[in-house]
Amino acid sequence: MQRTKFLVGVGGCVTAVVALGGLGTYLLAGTESTTGLDDHTTASVDGHRALAANIVAGRTESKYHPLPWVGDKLSDVTCPSGLKAVTGATLICTAKKGDGATVKIPVRVTKADAKSVTWKFER
Repeated sequence: MQRTKFLVGVGGCVTAVVALGGLGTYLLAGTESTTGLDDHTTASVDGHRALAANIVAGRTESKYHPLPWVGDKLSDVTCPSGLKAVTGATLICTAKKGDGATVKIPVRVTKADAKSVTWKFER
């Protein structure tokens, strides 16, 4: 009887650790960001307010590989222009993988208003 309770307890602990690990991976591996539009982050693209290219590139590089088991490690992420603060606006950023291969990263605005832009990239 004691042995059965012990095994059930161990099984419950293992299940809890796996569930927390999965939740942590989900939260850290998200590709969506909301960024405020202020004097330091705002640019202009075709007469529209836009999120500056260096902000998009830096955030993408930092979130692309948040954990060793999620995504590839990238460096030198660059974006050709700022990301228009217009829902549906897109651009393609580029980066280098560890082996030197070039990666294209599609970026899309999912929501925009006068104060912020919510955008995501694809892995």
